[in-house]
Amino acid sequence: MTIYIDAVMALNFLIDMMLLMLTNYLAKAKATRLRIFLGSLFASFIVPIQLYFPQSFLTTTFGKIFYSIVIIIIAFRWITFFNYLKLLMIFYFVTFAIGGGLIASYYMFEHPLTSILNDYAIRSNYGDPLSWLFVLIGFPIVAFYVKKQMDRQRIEQFFSEQLYTVNIHINKRSFQTNAYVDTGNQLIDPLTKHPVIICDATFLQQWFTTHEWMALKEAHRKQDFSFIPENWVNKIRLVPYYGVSGKRELLMALKPEQLIIFVNDEKLVIKHVLVGIQFGTLSVDESYHCLLHPQIFSQPLQVS
Repeated sequence: MTIYIDAVMALNFLIDMMLLMLTNYLAKAKATRLRIFLGSLFASFIVPIQLYFPQSFLTTTFGKIFYSIVIIIIAFRWITFFNYLKLLMIFYFVTFAIGGGLIASYYMFEHPLTSILNDYAIRSNYGDPLSWLFVLIGFPIVAFYVKKQMDRQRIEQFFSEQLYTVNIHINKRSFQTNAYVDTGNQLIDPLTKHPVIICDATFLQQWFTTHEWMALKEAHRKQDFSFIPENWVNKIRLVPYYGVSGKRELLMALKPEQLIIFVNDEKLVIKHVLVGIQFGTLSVDESYHCLLHPQIFSQPLQVS
């Protein structure tokens, strides 16, 4: 079997470059293109070492770990130990995730399960052009999938960190739901200077009868607040705001007795807040029904 070492090195160089670029993206390391190039070039030299010096220390497990350590130093430079360790772990994760995905895909589509081990032993000498073609086509696809999954996980983690359980007391009744801290919510009642949180219909309807809720919707639709049920007049405030069209409108808001936010093992009790009424839904997946105003965490709180 003929082995074209220059072609194998070129293939290895491209794969390592994509691995380092993906590591750079996930770690937000801001490595330069030159450093990525040099790290990939250095990584590709493992091919002739494995072929011509199979008994070298660098072909052992510890040798390969040492080699990968040098690759990361070249590509990302040394800053701190913990920063370097994070880069190394991400690099290993990306390598194993993409490598495992490629191997699984390749053998799933091309080979029966019983021949995997024997076939892999033969093809691992870099002698199969079809394997190279599969890697060149499949690698970007798998890399793109891994990147998307990591981005999604990062967003979900950030999102989950902004979720709190809240309990709202209105008109001597209380209900509990999940709330999201909306940094874009800067709505303040100009009269009382109280921050306004927003709750949706799914959650707020629990305080109202069907007739009362329909009357509130009519008042909102027509901006005619004479429709507000008489027994709710003293509990509702009108907060001016600018809608999406730039037109000045009035938001109906409820004055709660208190808002309780559960943070870890503590309860933050907030008195000075208004609950804006959203007649639609806030979350498609029903993961939360309330948008918290970021300012409520900076006002005086009662911790219990």
